[in-house]
Amino acid sequence: MKKTTSDAILNEELKTFNWSNVDEYPSFASCNDAISKEEKKRCFQNTLTAIITNKIQRDTIVVSQNIDDTIYIKFQISEQGVLSFLEAKVDSVTRHEIPNIDEILTSSLDSLPEIYPAIKRGQQVKTAFTLPVIIRVN
Repeated sequence: MKKTTSDAILNEELKTFNWSNVDEYPSFASCNDAISKEEKKRCFQNTLTAIITNKIQRDTIVVSQNIDDTIYIKFQISEQGVLSFLEAKVDSVTRHEIPNIDEILTSSLDSLPEIYPAIKRGQQVKTAFTLPVIIRVN
């Protein structure tokens, strides 16, 4: 494991654009027909949410109490269009009931279609964003 200084991490963060700072949002091929920037963003988020939700529903999750929670998943998409799971903000009840939630989320990304990275001034850029996903288990 290589050690990075806080300066290196900060520089890395600065090179990571927030979604609102890009000319074109990351996209799936299925979203390329969307006309406006906003529609493309919505299509991308909806597609990603559907893939993750599907995976969570396919996993057999046994809980002792019903869960109806919105989790916030932080992602990064590289300049090459590689999506990385950074972290999930999950409330303590959900985390207690589904202790392997991070593994489930990570594995839900294994079957993603190709992602076209965000564009800023004609260059492919790294972006980070947070996606809210509703989890209901009963």
